[in-house]
Amino acid sequence: MVQFKHLALWLLLAGVALSCSTQEEVNVYSARHYDTDLELYENFTQQTGIEVNLIEGGSDELIERINSEGINSPADVLITVDAGRLWRAKEAGVLQPFNSEQLNGVVPQELRDADGEWVGLSRRIRGIVYHTGRVSPDELEGYWDLSDDKWEGRVCIRSSNNIYNQSLVASLIETHGVEDTEEWATGFVENFARAPQGGDTDQIKAVAAGVCDVAIANHYYLARLISSDQEEDREVAEQVSIYFPTEENGGTHVNISGAGIAVNSPNQENATRFLEYLATEEAQELYAIGNNEFPILDDMELPPVLEQFGAFESDAVNVTSYGENNPEAIRLMDRAGWR
Repeated sequence: MVQFKHLALWLLLAGVALSCSTQEEVNVYSARHYDTDLELYENFTQQTGIEVNLIEGGSDELIERINSEGINSPADVLITVDAGRLWRAKEAGVLQPFNSEQLNGVVPQELRDADGEWVGLSRRIRGIVYHTGRVSPDELEGYWDLSDDKWEGRVCIRSSNNIYNQSLVASLIETHGVEDTEEWATGFVENFARAPQGGDTDQIKAVAAGVCDVAIANHYYLARLISSDQEEDREVAEQVSIYFPTEENGGTHVNISGAGIAVNSPNQENATRFLEYLATEEAQELYAIGNNEFPILDDMELPPVLEQFGAFESDAVNVTSYGENNPEAIRLMDRAGWR
């Protein structure tokens, strides 16, 4: 009888220990691959005692993984880039609604899901990079103007299968409608200096090399060239600048990196605490310094490389529309001949 009591006590203590162990971890599936993100996770663990278990992969790969793991998935948090991908995760049913007064208080409404399934954690600005010797900033009048005949043979951009471009077109659909946006896209494609190829950095280098005069690229690609240890990168950056469309010219396209809580999260409370930490000033500063992303918090001091870009005036389009309009954006780009 005494032995049975000891066994029962051991099982009880083992169960408590297992429960405590579970409470002290958060399993993060991330499509971001930056060293400073690891520093974020280490800081979170130091402050809370909650261990971060990290699995990295591509966005679609991680969404499929959570989906295939089903109710046995250990995933607590999904982190990815571009609102369109967050929308895909929501549509795939791998996220769940969560409520955080802290996040609702600091993350602008247009940068989070209306149903509370994900939030933006950094801002990514898709600006117009131009050659300072061949283009005056006074000539630039926003994305819409790039379909004008004056830009014929002067525009570089990556392919239509890139999610950043799909989200830009999706935001234009939200503002201007399908018909007008298709007319814009047709004229825009006619102004290409070459067939779309390469990534955003390649577009910036093409502007510097004289292949084209302007290109659309996310701001942090230029910031990386400016801050690069390689002299040839800095020489490229010295020949170009970036323009953020003003409110008068339709405003600047703002995308995000963001996260949500997995639908079968075994550590929901820790997951919420983790997301709340990523929206603190400390974490937001690391986002800005580590990957040159604009923070979601207003009135934060920015690193010099971002300060030199100047302020941007958002087009105020809710980023949820990037996902909702994505299928139509892809069809529209195909009809316009954007490959």
